[in-house]
Amino acid sequence: MTVESSTVKTDIDLAVSAHKRSEPLRECVRDAIDHYLDRLNGEPPSGLYQLLLSQVEQPLLESVMQHCGGNQCRAAEVLGMSRATLRKKLRQWNLI
Repeated sequence: MTVESSTVKTDIDLAVSAHKRSEPLRECVRDAIDHYLDRLNGEPPSGLYQLLLSQVEQPLLESVMQHCGGNQCRAAEVLGMSRATLRKKLRQWNLI
């Protein structure tokens, strides 16, 4: 994990923990991104889109799988993807 990616993960963790659970996830993510960009002190971010996706996808899959008790069919339904796509992503992140 690079310093840049660990900073994004930390910023997202901080923003999520700072918000009440009743606030929309969208606001938590927006606050984390804003905080991350502020910490760059004017330096242009590089590959932010891909960096953010890579930092969000693994914990999303982990959380949904835990929520679904490891049931891949149910997790795929919750995520709105096919079971085959879910399995591919789980393998990609070494979660199976």
